[in-house]
Amino acid sequence: MTRALVLDFGGVVTRTLFETHAITEAALGLAPGTLKWRGPFDAQSDPLWRDMEAGHLTERDYWLARAREVGALLGEDWERMETFVVRARGADPDAVIRPEAVAAIEAAKAAGCRVAILSNELDLFYGRELRSRVAVLRHADCIVDATYTGILKPDPRAYALCVEQLGLPAAACVFVDDQRRNVEGAIEAGMRAVRFDIARPAESFRRALDLLAVP
Repeated sequence: MTRALVLDFGGVVTRTLFETHAITEAALGLAPGTLKWRGPFDAQSDPLWRDMEAGHLTERDYWLARAREVGALLGEDWERMETFVVRARGADPDAVIRPEAVAAIEAAKAAGCRVAILSNELDLFYGRELRSRVAVLRHADCIVDATYTGILKPDPRAYALCVEQLGLPAAACVFVDDQRRNVEGAIEAGMRAVRFDIARPAESFRRALDLLAVP
């Protein structure tokens, strides 16, 4: 039976903005060390991240707050996360793609698996033009993006849309996401799932490929 690797984009396929402060600071002309929020890498020092994890605000709310904060450092009003991402990563979007993600996607495709992206905010954050320049996305058999569907993970309908587009049963899919609630949603939807550890990307992808029986 055909199988599928289903990936979140931000944080799984790409390195997170938490991991690339130096790249962001250089791109924006900020002094090194200006950006101090670290999200899951240092949750105790990031109360806004803790609020997000506790469900007091959405991931979109978190990043909009950070976009406004960084825009203010430049004397600008940023009311869209896309502005932040394009300014920080637009020069070379492939520079922040995890090499482990590329290797996992290529291995899955070589083994005859399909690959899907299931994202809450791919084009909302990256914009269509920037996303079109990300080479690894050309391997995707389908992209389900809540920017357009309006259905956010962990809503069961998000996973249902993905398996419908893949033309596969949920049980044939292995889903990878760095957010616990999205992983739990995938399991409830009938998928197998891996909680992505951003500190151990290779191990996380290896677990997903093992579930797909990909060497």
